[in-house]
Amino acid sequence: MDPPQLCVLESAVVAPPPAPETSLPLTFFDVYWLNSPPVERVFFYSLTPNTGGKDGVSSAILSTLRTSLAQALRAYFPLAGRLRLTPGTTDRYELHYQPGDGVAFTVAEYAVDVDELATDKPREVARILPLVPPLSTGVGPVLALQATVLRGGLAIGMSMHHAACDGASSTRFLHAWAAASTGAAAPPPPVVDRSLVTKDPSSRHIYDIYVGDLTSTEEMEYVKTSSDKLLATFTLSREDIQRVKEVVAAAAGEAGAPLPRCSSLVATFGLIWSCYQRAKDDDEESSGDPTYILFPIDHRPRIKPDPVPDEYLGNCIGAALHAAPKDQLAAAGAGGILVACTAVAAAIEEAMGHRRF
Repeated sequence: MDPPQLCVLESAVVAPPPAPETSLPLTFFDVYWLNSPPVERVFFYSLTPNTGGKDGVSSAILSTLRTSLAQALRAYFPLAGRLRLTPGTTDRYELHYQPGDGVAFTVAEYAVDVDELATDKPREVARILPLVPPLSTGVGPVLALQATVLRGGLAIGMSMHHAACDGASSTRFLHAWAAASTGAAAPPPPVVDRSLVTKDPSSRHIYDIYVGDLTSTEEMEYVKTSSDKLLATFTLSREDIQRVKEVVAAAAGEAGAPLPRCSSLVATFGLIWSCYQRAKDDDEESSGDPTYILFPIDHRPRIKPDPVPDEYLGNCIGAALHAAPKDQLAAAGAGGILVACTAVAAAIEEAMGHRRF
């Protein structure tokens, strides 16, 4: 069944109070993501009759979202700017803001119950995609937002250009917007100073390597988005995670293998990776070929000699990467989980040990 049509009610540009014209040069952490697909997030809110009713959202809520967005952008004004080539260069990029720049803000209506989308049960990706505003890759705007009125609720969709900032920064921006919309105390402002990660002489050399061999958008899409896929949420309780840790310890003892450092993160990633590979092997012939797990590591507290503040606005992440044989990863029982957790723990240890800056 085709998803319902999204009805756009309003398209506007929300600008912060004018700030001085500013150009932030992309660092090697940033430029790596120049061609990355936008980072897309959707947040669902159920509304009571007092906050908008079952069949609509009050205009006061939408007005508050707009005005509070402008307030949040006062501190996060670079996100109202655009990525561009630095004038007079061919391979240097910057995030440029000038007074009058703003963020695309769309108000739409979608004839779907919020409870149909904000659920752990499988739901069609095609029914969620319209809630995310479009944003181009490469140069251009770096942020787009959309408020979608649902039956009995509201969805806030965000598309962020990864070259502008990482997940930690974008989440802090959302916290600032939420605080402004509720009248709460503003969180600490962002630190807008790219020199914090470029003062090491090696940073320019690394930038040159990255910009000389930029990954294409197609290559960046590690997981292809398809409208015929389903999206579901699986919750692991504290007891579930503890059981995974116990299974890993028992399997390592039986195999006479070293026990990996099995934190809750390692246990969760390991279980998911092993289950994912086992599910894939239902349709593919299992082999000993390697398959890889890749996840981000925040380098803010690990920059040397001086750590970067948590509030730093930009990218400051690296990759934790490790391989495991497909057939071992997909092995039934505890064996596959042990292989997965061992590889995840090794990826973290290697990423944490390579402190080059």
